[in-house]
Parts: sequence; structure tokens; C-alpha cells
Amino acid sequence: MGAVRAHPGQPDPVHDAARRARPHRDPRHRRQLHAACEGLPAVDTAKLVAGGSAQAIGGSVQLGWMPTRTLAIGGLARTGGGVTVTDLPAIATGSTAAVDLLVGADLLAGHALDIDYAAHRFRLIRSGRLPFKGETAPLSVSTERSVYESAATLGTRRLAPMIVDTGDGSAVTVTAAGWDAAALRVPATTAVSFGLAGPVVSGLAIVPEFRVGAMTARETEIRIEPAGGFSQSIGAAGRIGSGFLQKYRVLLDPGARRMVLSRGPTADTPPLRSTSGLLIGIEKDRLKVLHVMRGGPAAAAGWKDGDLICTIDGIAVTGDYASSPIASWSAGTSGRVVTLGLCDGTTRKLALKHFYWDHHDQPASPDWAGARAAARGLRDPQPAVRQPGDP
Repeated sequence: MGAVRAHPGQPDPVHDAARRARPHRDPRHRRQLHAACEGLPAVDTAKLVAGGSAQAIGGSVQLGWMPTRTLAIGGLARTGGGVTVTDLPAIATGSTAAVDLLVGADLLAGHALDIDYAAHRFRLIRSGRLPFKGETAPLSVSTERSVYESAATLGTRRLAPMIVDTGDGSAVTVTAAGWDAAALRVPATTAVSFGLAGPVVSGLAIVPEFRVGAMTARETEIRIEPAGGFSQSIGAAGRIGSGFLQKYRVLLDPGARRMVLSRGPTADTPPLRSTSGLLIGIEKDRLKVLHVMRGGPAAAAGWKDGDLICTIDGIAVTGDYASSPIASWSAGTSGRVVTLGLCDGTTRKLALKHFYWDHHDQPASPDWAGARAAARGLRDPQPAVRQPGDP
């Protein structure tokens, strides 16, 4: 993460990026940065112009706009222009703490962006440079949407445009129509995501192969947006997010019309599959059920969104839960029975089971009808073939 300085009257120490970049008015594509404002508030309310809105994941968000004299991100500075101002809740950006600034392609597109996820750093370099070897995919900045765009292949279906969104914590998201056209016979369940405008329930499947340019990724998690979802609403086929990109070193160079992906140490690690059917959030000394996955053991046992868990097999949930060994229970071994203590003092036993697994690993009949239902708007099929049994 870099540091951001926004203050008036500062000479440009590097170069004036305003000639190449429009003011940042679109929250859809961004790099996340923590801001250091040198003791000054980042937003001058006297200069803030309210009344705007934009389509975001989860719906519409209200925006303000504030002119800036200088915006500096590390060694990159822009004079003039302005910034969009909106609420940035931590859950919407996949962080435990709220970020201060989202930086869009409109500011960065004059450069190549080299993201080294394994080293936890990124840098802006001159377009055309190739700092590492990897597999190449097409990349451009959309004149209509002002975002990075590429293309991908799912099954035998080419999907384009695919927004490359480093601020999206999901791996790959496709529209319901795109999933239908791919005609993949893999089982699906449901999951929840949180965007700037709130939560979105989508389908969830893990596909054996996903191709981006010359690169083929194995065992890739796919989110399937309901009909009319965010990607469809802005005319895109889907999004490639940081959940996918973080397995690689990534070069985004729209000036050279290429994205380069170099496999990292986790590139071939299969995604974790839930065996509990619960997606949970951490709230200090308790866990909150954010979503009960369709077709999983928790749904069969009657769990509900909002249920609060305070103990796991008698061990209390504490502030360091995320790094604790007990946190692995929700994707534990099939057949294990977990005793979950609710915060109201009651306990429930939950038998972990495999579900939404592909046909090579799935012992029971796959829920093909359920997969189609997830793609067409998360409607339960009639009749539904239920299976037995993301963190």
C-alpha cells in the first residue's frame, strides 16, 4: 500500500499527470490505498459538491465531488482535477479496517502497473517495459467505462469485456447469461459479496479450467451474478478480481495493450471449499453468519443469516480468531461433527459434508438443476435435487 497526500499549493515533484488522466469520478475500478493526509482532513466540506450517484456492486451509491490542486501517490503527482467522495465501509473493500482512497484507471492508465502480491507492493512504471516474464492477455482501458478490460474463456465461451478490478475481492464473476452460455456441468451453491452499495447474493461454482489470454488457470472459483446484476448493468461480461489476480505477479499495461501474469507460489492451489455451508464474519469475540449457502449442511439444519456463534467445540471465539487453528472448522473434513455454541447460550451440532464439488469428487448426484437456478437468479428449481451435506 502506498501513502496518499492531498493538499493545496504543492509543486509537482515528478510530473503532471492531469494531461493524461481525467478526474476520478468512477468507483468501479480501483487500487486500494491507505491515506496519510499530514494531519489535515482529506475532505474540505466547504468545497464538496454533493448530488452525484453511480452504479456499484450492490446497487447505487451517492457521490460527492471535490476539486483538488494536487494529488500525490508515492512518486506520482497530478495537479488539478478532483476526487469522488463517498462512504468506504471496510466490508465493501474486503478489509478489516476501512481504506481511505480508491484509485482508478483514469489516474493510473498513463503508466504500467506492476503488482507483486507476494511481496505486498506495487509500482508504476513506464508503459512498454516488461519487468518479468509471464503469460499475456489483452488489456485496454474502456473509453465508455474508464476501467481496465480484458477477455476470458469459460468452457467454450469467450467472455468480453471482462473488467480487471483489483478492488474486487472475488476471484472471477460472470453474468448469468455468460454462465448459461458456457454450459458447464458443474454443481453450484450460493455465496454473498459486499460492494460499496451493500450485499449481493450470487451463485458460486468451482470450474476445472478458466482461460485468460495465453494463461490457463485450474480449479477457479466463479461467482455467478443474478440477472440484472452489476456487470450486466454496465454492459460487461463479468469481472476478474484480486481473489484471482493475487495468485500471480501482474502487469497491467493498457498502453502496450497487454496484461502479463506470472504464476506465484499459490497459483495452482485449489480454492478452499466450505463443508459447513456457512459464510461468517468476525465481530470481536463472536462470529456472525453472513450467509447460509444453498444445498449445504447448515441450510439443511435450519441455520439463518444473522445467527451468532461464540464458541467452537467449547473454545471461545477471541479477537485473534482469524489466525487461530479453530478457524479451519468451516471447511473441515467431511464427516466431522462440530459443536457450535450460540451467543444465546444454546448449542448446535453441525455435521460437515462435501457439496458443490465437481463430478469427479462428488459421491452423490450433482445438483445440476441448482447450478442453473443460481445462474438464472438464484431461484430454487422445482423439483430440486438436493445434495448431502467459503469460509
